[in-house]
Amino acid sequence: MSENKDEKRLCVIACGAGPAPEVGKLVALAQQRGWDVRIVATPSALGFLDLKALERLTGTPVRHDYGQRTKGPRSSESHALIIAPATYNSINKLAAGINDTYALNVAAEAVGRGARSAVLPFVNSALAGRLPFRKSVESLRAEGVNILLGEGIWEPHPPETGGEMIPAFPWEKALKAVAEI
Repeated sequence: MSENKDEKRLCVIACGAGPAPEVGKLVALAQQRGWDVRIVATPSALGFLDLKALERLTGTPVRHDYGQRTKGPRSSESHALIIAPATYNSINKLAAGINDTYALNVAAEAVGRGARSAVLPFVNSALAGRLPFRKSVESLRAEGVNILLGEGIWEPHPPETGGEMIPAFPWEKALKAVAEI
């Protein structure tokens, strides 16, 4: 891949899960590798994020609503997409084609355009074991989305232990996944 920033535009969608306040780590890693990063937040992620700090880090507002006016390329026109931390709800909705938030619209359009896409879930084992979730993961993988879930990659945590898993959340694996696709 060329080092031209126009060819290294990354959209990061943050969902409302435990590691969300640390999404700046992913942004910093991506910027160190020459990516121009845009952040989109799901409605539930807004309470987790320091929007002003993320805006300073990326140089652009954190998008979360259709009504926001921003300059520059649309987030869905990015060359790569990372959804992290991805929640049970967002993964199931994306797989089912439910497009009821700005973040899901950006994700659905990016996947539909064939952007390099990786999803790093933060779900507990009770939710991950449910048939709807397993089918959603299978469906998204069939569309070419790299779901970073499984033995040796990142595994669901036992219920009520998510807080213990936040420090180990593998931001680097998400970035590596879109760089290698």
